Amino acid sequence: MSFNKISINKLFYSFISIHLVLWTLVPSLTNNNLPLDTIEHLAWASNLDWGFNKHPPAVAFFLEIFYQIFGSQDWAYYLLSQIFLVLSFFIIFKLSEEFLEKKILGLLSVLILEGIYFYNYTTPEFNVYISELPFWALTVYYSYKAITKDNLKDWALLGLFGAIGFLSHYLFSYLLLSIIFFFIYIFFQNKRFNFKSFVALEVFIIMIIPHLIWLVENNYITLSYGLHRTGSGLYDGQLIDHIIYPFSFLIKQIGILIPFWIMLFILIGKFKLKINFKDKKLLFLIFINFIPIILIAITSLLTGSKIKTMWLTPFYLYFGLFFIYLFQKNINLKKLKIFLISFSFFLILSPVIYLTVSISKTDKRTDYPGKRIAEKTQYIWDQDHKESINVVLGDEWFAGNLSYHLKSRPVWEGIITKDKLSSLSKFTCIDNICIGHR
Repeated sequence: MSFNKISINKLFYSFISIHLVLWTLVPSLTNNNLPLDTIEHLAWASNLDWGFNKHPPAVAFFLEIFYQIFGSQDWAYYLLSQIFLVLSFFIIFKLSEEFLEKKILGLLSVLILEGIYFYNYTTPEFNVYISELPFWALTVYYSYKAITKDNLKDWALLGLFGAIGFLSHYLFSYLLLSIIFFFIYIFFQNKRFNFKSFVALEVFIIMIIPHLIWLVENNYITLSYGLHRTGSGLYDGQLIDHIIYPFSFLIKQIGILIPFWIMLFILIGKFKLKINFKDKKLLFLIFINFIPIILIAITSLLTGSKIKTMWLTPFYLYFGLFFIYLFQKNINLKKLKIFLISFSFFLILSPVIYLTVSISKTDKRTDYPGKRIAEKTQYIWDQDHKESINVVLGDEWFAGNLSYHLKSRPVWEGIITKDKLSSLSKFTCIDNICIGHR
């Protein structure tokens, strides 16, 4: 099977188009309501700030942009997730040109990611993990461009995308630390510090200053939430947690990647491997792929924290490029047909499973009758009030659904308190939510 650059580009764009359409359609047709995290983040988006009780603000900003364009159309938010994902695939494909001599290998470095369920089954739920994907990919891309081309523009873009990634999720820091370690290594190798790197640092700091101010003003609430969410041994954990949690974390990662390993083994002819640690391209890929995972494992070891599987969503974006680069001389393109069969199998299998689960189970969050409840709530309100509903109080799920589904798009202002109710000119409380007008 022979390919030229034009046909490979066509194959790549065909793949990301199919992926985007497939994973937009399947949840749009089978879900009655948006997933939990998406509704929660849309609630935040109705009342934008430089941070929220659980996470930094970027995810809410992206959702609010789409809400202003599409309103409460569920398919738009499934589409948003896939746009973020295929944009990440595109960036990986572009960076692969800097590492791989054959363009077909660059295509394989993306196609093989279909064997990682973070990039298919979990993608319909737009959340902080999906939000950081393209910025993880872009930060890696511009860190490589900055260190090899040494242009001020690349250094500035590195700072910009690194900051947006950090403002999506704090675990982005593990990638940033890994890149800093690589830069330090290069500076020592060259025996010269590159002062242009301060451009990236300056842009990064300027971008995150508003969030840092918000963080101080709100008693570091997001950091406290993160520590409690992990069940950190710093609070109430036991000594055994420092062993069990890191070990469990590593075992889970191996298991998650089984389809990926299968696809990789199909490609490789012989496992003869010589690692050249003087190869700066290989070292770069090692730093950005494995140091973040090692750092998060060390964190678990030292603090006794439980690492949630979903936190690793962006960590494997460049796994395909690393292993294809590492084994490129061992890859047998005669096995390409078998690889494409396995790739097609996983490409189809994941949405089939998603569709089956979505239809067969009727007690999921995505089965919640959010639109119908919003209509009933609006009817109850209209019986006594002429004013529009512009405030909703309650938890992010129940109140967040009303904020999303009601045509007036009321602002979600958090849990119900006497002070908040007293600030409303009119209000009505139904079960565990309150709606009102200010």
